Amino acid sequence: MAESNSKKMGELKYLILRPLGYPLKASYHEYPAVDNPKVFERYAKDQWKGEVVFKGSILFDMRMFPDFAFEVENAEPEYGVISESTIILVEPTNREIETEITTNVKLADVVGQEDAKRKVRVILEYLRNPEKFGRWSPKNVLFYGPPGTGKTMTAKALANEAGVPFLSIKSTKLIGEHVGDGARRIHELYERASQLSPCIVFLDEFDAIALDRSYQELRGDVSEIVNALLTELDGVESREGICTIAATNRAEMIDPSIRSRFEEEIEFSLPDYEERLKIMEKNLEEFPLQVKAKLVEVARVTEGFSGRDIVEKVLKAALHRAIAEGRDFITTEDLVRSTRKLGSKTPPKGMFF
Repeated sequence: MAESNSKKMGELKYLILRPLGYPLKASYHEYPAVDNPKVFERYAKDQWKGEVVFKGSILFDMRMFPDFAFEVENAEPEYGVISESTIILVEPTNREIETEITTNVKLADVVGQEDAKRKVRVILEYLRNPEKFGRWSPKNVLFYGPPGTGKTMTAKALANEAGVPFLSIKSTKLIGEHVGDGARRIHELYERASQLSPCIVFLDEFDAIALDRSYQELRGDVSEIVNALLTELDGVESREGICTIAATNRAEMIDPSIRSRFEEEIEFSLPDYEERLKIMEKNLEEFPLQVKAKLVEVARVTEGFSGRDIVEKVLKAALHRAIAEGRDFITTEDLVRSTRKLGSKTPPKGMFF
C-alpha cells in the first residue's frame, strides 16, 4: 500500500480481531492461541502494515500459521489503514472479556439521570486528559440503582464521547471452575486495559463477586477473585488512564472493604413522569407502526417502571401484539394492557382509549 493512500484514508487507532480458523478443516492444523498480546501485535503489524480494513474484513496469516483467518470485529475509525501506531487486539475465543469501540450512544441519549450525567463529566475529562489529574484521578467509580436505569448505557456513552475503548465483563463470568481462574481473568482484564489505555473497564453485576461477608453462603468462595480485584483497584501496579466502573442493583449488599475502594458512587434512579413520557416519545420516533395513543396517560400508569421496562415490556409488547393481530397501528389500550401484565397500578378513572 502506497504511503500516500495511507494518509488519504487515515490510520487506524484500534483494530480488534476475532479468530475464525482455517478455510479447510484438516487434522494436522493447530489452532493458534495468542499467548502474549504484545508479541502478537508486533507480529501482526509486520505482516499487515499498510492493509486497508473495515468491520467484517478478513485478514490471513501467511507466515507462522498459513491461511489462518482473522475477522475484523471492530475498528476505530471504522475504515482505514493498519499503521505502526495501530493497537491490534485479538478477542479471546471464550468471549469472557468484551472489547468494544462504542460509536452509537452519547450522554444526551440517556433520558433523565441529570445528577448522574453531571457527575460523570469528571470521568469524561479524565479519559480525555489522564495526565491532567495525576493522583487525583477518578479511577474507581460505582454505578448503582435499579436495573434498566441506564448504568451500562452511560458507561458506553462516556467511552464514545471520550473516544476510548470499552472493556466489559459480567462479574459472574469471573467465577471459574478451578481455583485461580477468577484471579487470572481479573489480571488478564487489566493487562488488556493497560494496552488500550486510556479506556473504561466495566464490571457488570458487580454484587456477584463483591457481596458482604455476611452473605458468604450466597456468594460462594470468591475470595481469590476479590483479592485480585482489590490489588487492581488499589493500584499496586500503576495503570494510568484506566477508569473502572462497577455496576450493581444492590449497593447495600456490597462488602464494605470493597466498597471503600470506590472514591465515587453515582446513583441511577427510576424515571419520573416527565422522563417516562420522554422515553416513550424518543423511542417512538422510528416506530414501525402508526401510534394512536395518548402517551401522557400511559406515562401516568408506568410509575415504578424503568426505562428498559417501558421500551422492552410496554412498547415492544404492544408492537408485537398489533402485528400479530394484523394491525398497522397501536393504541393507548395496547400500551396500558402491557403495563397491567407487569403489575402496574389500575388506570385512573376517566381515562379514554
